[in-house]
Amino acid sequence: MLHKLRRLGLTVVILQIPAQIALGAAQSYGSISSAAGVYNSSVTPENLPWNTYNYCNAPHVNAKHYQLPVNAPNATLVYMNVVLRHHKRTPDNLYPDENELNAIPWNCSDFLQFSYGGGTTAIYHETISPPWHPFLSQIWNGTCDQGQVTQEGLDDAVRHGEDFWAVYAGELDFLQTVNEHDIFIRTSTETRTFQVAGGLLTGMDPAMATKTFPVTTQPSAIDSIPPDYSCPNADNIRDAYQSVPAWTNHLEENADLQNWLCETTGTTGLTAWTSWYDHFFDTFTSRTCNGHPLPCNSTGACVSEQDAAKVFAIGDLEYNYIWNAAVNATTYTQLTFGVFFIELTHNFKLFRAGGETYKLRLFVGHDGTMIRLASLLGLGKIAPLRWPAMGSEIVIEVWQVTDGEHFVRVIHEGTPVSTLAWVPLNAFIGLLESQIPEDVFQACMGS
Repeated sequence: MLHKLRRLGLTVVILQIPAQIALGAAQSYGSISSAAGVYNSSVTPENLPWNTYNYCNAPHVNAKHYQLPVNAPNATLVYMNVVLRHHKRTPDNLYPDENELNAIPWNCSDFLQFSYGGGTTAIYHETISPPWHPFLSQIWNGTCDQGQVTQEGLDDAVRHGEDFWAVYAGELDFLQTVNEHDIFIRTSTETRTFQVAGGLLTGMDPAMATKTFPVTTQPSAIDSIPPDYSCPNADNIRDAYQSVPAWTNHLEENADLQNWLCETTGTTGLTAWTSWYDHFFDTFTSRTCNGHPLPCNSTGACVSEQDAAKVFAIGDLEYNYIWNAAVNATTYTQLTFGVFFIELTHNFKLFRAGGETYKLRLFVGHDGTMIRLASLLGLGKIAPLRWPAMGSEIVIEVWQVTDGEHFVRVIHEGTPVSTLAWVPLNAFIGLLESQIPEDVFQACMGS
């Protein structure tokens, strides 16, 4: 059932998931019976709780709602690792006849796309879709590439940085200045994560807009943030649990919806679009979050808000199943994210040993980053996981009490995680280590 609330000229989608599309509702791992969320505005209306799920701009740590640890009010914050998803972008997936399905051009000329080597001319690039191009049907009109951060997404990143700084510099005085000696930033190799990192830094300190700051990446073939490294054995595990009724039943039960969507968007017979709802979820939310209409083809057939609501519900359920609830989902997630957990473990061990030189390590990744991190930290044991929203954030704080002992608190999208609200540092490191396969490379590549 779909409800709409109108406030300040915004249409906010409040989603209740119909029982008939609950993925594997009869399975022992359970299912989501209902959920609510905002899917077409970065602003959550004031009549909804501040931490309402907002796919366009996830709730995050902010001064108005931040609370000190209740376990030790006199504790001192001494170290942090923060992981977040990039902010709003254009669709990352394209329909075969993308141009036909986009009535409004995508505009990314609002800000300059700088790309240059140090010590050379500060050049920037502009994207154009020439009207004479023979393959124009495969991309929209306008000045955006696929998966590119929009001006609105960059604005959200700046505000995210402002909110972060208001807490950790303003309220807690943990950070005093934005500098590369206290703050380490790592992103994926995708341009949008660089740009969001820049937006965050500018929000923390507007003067950073005219300065340089190092951002670390790993080679794209082995990057652990998305993650991108090869793991055939993990692929086999996932293929297996997406071949059983717990998965295939939901595709069969929603065959009419899928057929309609494929017929409308010209994706009939394309496995990438019919094997799950990831691509539809991406193309619909990218449009609704950026103020674009849902797809309509040249015959006048359109994807409706009700269609989109069903896709959003199914997307949540699929993500929870793949990375959290399926039999062997934990093994799959450990294999595909074990390398990143090695990095986290290294960071916290380095801090424990007194060798850490940074106060804050900040990682900017993707939805695949956040869903794996949430699952392996155990958040899916508290409640089924949802598709990580734009700007989704997990903050890992280390606090020191008066006797010198260290405790960890994890905050997910602005709200402390109940099971990780005050964990001894050694125990938290043990939790991280427990999610790392003994030999990740051999476990991924071995026979």
